[in-house]
Amino acid sequence: MRPTRLPYLLVSIAAIGLVAAAAAPAYRVTGAIPGPDGGWDYAAVDATTHMLYVAHGSAAMAVDLAHGNAVRSLGTIARAHAVVPIPGKNLLLVSSAQDDSVRLLDTADGHEVANIAVGKDPDAAFYDAASGRAVVMNAKGGTVSVIDVAARQVVGTITLKPGLEFGVMGEGKTLFVNNEDENEIETADLATRKPGAAIAMPGCEGPTGLGYDAATHQLISACANGKAVVIDARTRRLVRLIDIGKGPDAVIMDTARRLAFIPCGRDGTISVVALDGAGGAQVTGTITSEIGARTGALDSATGTLYLPAARFGPPASPGGRPVAVPGTFHIVVVGRE
Repeated sequence: MRPTRLPYLLVSIAAIGLVAAAAAPAYRVTGAIPGPDGGWDYAAVDATTHMLYVAHGSAAMAVDLAHGNAVRSLGTIARAHAVVPIPGKNLLLVSSAQDDSVRLLDTADGHEVANIAVGKDPDAAFYDAASGRAVVMNAKGGTVSVIDVAARQVVGTITLKPGLEFGVMGEGKTLFVNNEDENEIETADLATRKPGAAIAMPGCEGPTGLGYDAATHQLISACANGKAVVIDARTRRLVRLIDIGKGPDAVIMDTARRLAFIPCGRDGTISVVALDGAGGAQVTGTITSEIGARTGALDSATGTLYLPAARFGPPASPGGRPVAVPGTFHIVVVGRE
């Protein structure tokens, strides 16, 4: 490259970044929804009923977003991890880590419809409406359970590696699953239930949250070391590393608005990612949220984010984790300005 062209190129690149950043809407914390004390993990919004569900310790927490944010608890769970609404069925699938099961709960009254045995330490899960199958990642077992929701039974098991975190389905029924222990993405064919080659993620430590954008065939994996990895799902190669906050545990996709959100609980921030950035997805802004808000869910109708959190005091013992202050659990509400 000729030296005389360098300033022009730098100005052009800067201009592209400014346009991308300007195109992203502004967000801020607009409120909070109080709830009962307890730990938390994943959250989900049923776009049809406008119900927010949170995996909340020994139960699933349900919040009626359409009717005054009324809060109630559903079921009895042995450490809830994932909450997955089953559209049109009045069912909520909840992974129950300490007894290696998945519960199906009636969303009307919370009673347990089915208790399905899966692999060791079921964690993240998702539902494929086209096939009527739920896919459950068994973290310590290193397996994936495929469940026929209508039949209330496991119809297949895929053996991968221990350390499984969030999973998504890509083009051609390809399963992509973060492996927190191996710092890679495991793959499998959900149609044949056969494992495929893993995708290496150099520069990523402890990947947890994972999102997929079908329009650009991009995977976004959130890592514990303040990075996110952008992967081309077709070539299965790393496109770029992007800087995010510390302590993420989810990638919340808003494909209608062409954005992804990565809540970073250690920093109390949310990294805003533009899916259509030049050269691949890129961070275009940061939202101030709260310490501890590491997962969350999107109401696709409004673009509003809901993130479980609490206030924290000092650790109970030296070197331990900070302890949530009793009476402070709540859902942080982040809206568009």
